[in-house]
Amino acid sequence: MIETAEFIPALEKALSGPRGAFRARRIAPVAGGCIHRCFVIDGDGRRVFAKTNQRSCLDAFAAEADGLAALSAAGVRMPAPLAWGEAGETAYLALEYLELRPSGDYAALGRMLGALHSVHGEFFGWKRDNYIGLTPQHNRRSDSWVGFWREARLEPQLQLAESNKLGRRLLDAGRRLCSALPQLLAGHEPAASLLHGDLWSGNAGFLTGGAPALFDPAVYYGDHEADIAMTELFGGFPPAFYSAYREVLPLEPEYAVRKNLYNLYHVLNHANIFGGGYVAQAERMTERLLAEVR
Repeated sequence: MIETAEFIPALEKALSGPRGAFRARRIAPVAGGCIHRCFVIDGDGRRVFAKTNQRSCLDAFAAEADGLAALSAAGVRMPAPLAWGEAGETAYLALEYLELRPSGDYAALGRMLGALHSVHGEFFGWKRDNYIGLTPQHNRRSDSWVGFWREARLEPQLQLAESNKLGRRLLDAGRRLCSALPQLLAGHEPAASLLHGDLWSGNAGFLTGGAPALFDPAVYYGDHEADIAMTELFGGFPPAFYSAYREVLPLEPEYAVRKNLYNLYHVLNHANIFGGGYVAQAERMTERLLAEVR
């Protein structure tokens, strides 16, 4: 159990500086997802959003801060990382507080994402490993998109599935799919676009006035279709988002198949975390993808 008071002195020290000392005057718990405990902290005219978890999550918070800074530098509105560290058994991450609403200018969100995906790197991957939720996400640099998706995305999830005893059917089909990736992605040579990496509707919001903002990234350089695919996985965004995005970066007809390949990674991750129906969903997706190469 994390004690709220445990990290406050460390946070106050980290946020104090040339602007003066920061003193937490009001600490209010808020809903913030299923992984971390979250708080809105007011102090001396400043408001911050703080996440806390066990000390073992410190690297996950450092990775999140890295991703937030990278996407902000690319022009995406993100909450700025202010401080992260540990105090006793507690790890914490303090972010700029943004007053967010669940809906707003979806066309602006589509254009903002298209502009982000127009930022290209020299390789697939990222400068460090990070996390998809709390699952380690491997980002070893690669010149091959096929190799990266197989070795850094599908194979690690299948290894976890084996450890979690999710069944031979899923494992055998998944390994056949990994072998078939060169055929499934034949002729597809995407640019290495800067990606959010965990872009579902729950990781987007809108400021007062409707301007879009994103949060909770799992960044890497990859196929821009992978981000778009995930937006369709858990409910999707309104049509205005996709129309505006396509004005910046059109999607190829073959995207309809590739989106299932890219979303399989996230469904496998959910299967490894939650089990249940996600295992059967991953099996169905894998079999459908294999049918594309027979």
